Amino acid sequence: MKIAAIVIILIFSAVVLQGIAEAHCDTLAGPVVLTAKAALEKSDVTPLLKWVKKEHENEIKEAFNKTLIVRKLSAEAKELADMYFFETLVRIHRAGEGAPYTGLKPGEAVDPAVALADESLKTGAVEKLTEVLTGAMAKGLHERFQRALEAQKHADHSVAAGREFVEAYIIFTHFVEGLRSQMKAPAEGGVHSH
Repeated sequence: MKIAAIVIILIFSAVVLQGIAEAHCDTLAGPVVLTAKAALEKSDVTPLLKWVKKEHENEIKEAFNKTLIVRKLSAEAKELADMYFFETLVRIHRAGEGAPYTGLKPGEAVDPAVALADESLKTGAVEKLTEVLTGAMAKGLHERFQRALEAQKHADHSVAAGREFVEAYIIFTHFVEGLRSQMKAPAEGGVHSH
């Protein structure tokens, strides 16, 4: 039963939260920028290199070194140089994922479930995340099922009612298909999103 719950959680987070998760590294409170802030304070680019593909290392090192020089000029220069570097790093990171870069977002843009996923990695405990995602997945599945079930009762009353059922049916079955396709997906390898 525990394995099934974990599979369901992974599927739910991959399917339902995919759009939100993909934007997580685009935030000022996301792991990419937090790593960059620490790296700049220590003047050590090495921790940042894990966020970019090997072929982009030199570009990041060059931008990092320029940032270190400019940030020494003044408080204003430091603020501008840091933001330039954060944007460069996130843009290159996103390009490495094959994802678009649409600018940095404030930290509050991070979905609470994604923040909880980060927290679970810090604490080494996944139980709270499991509870939250299992509940959210069950709620989402139940709501889609109930809407389709109710619409099905009236599907033959009129063309409009039939169309309402078809719409609810598609939403419900696509949700289920998305969950199922994630169950079949390998857990490792490929492009990652966050």
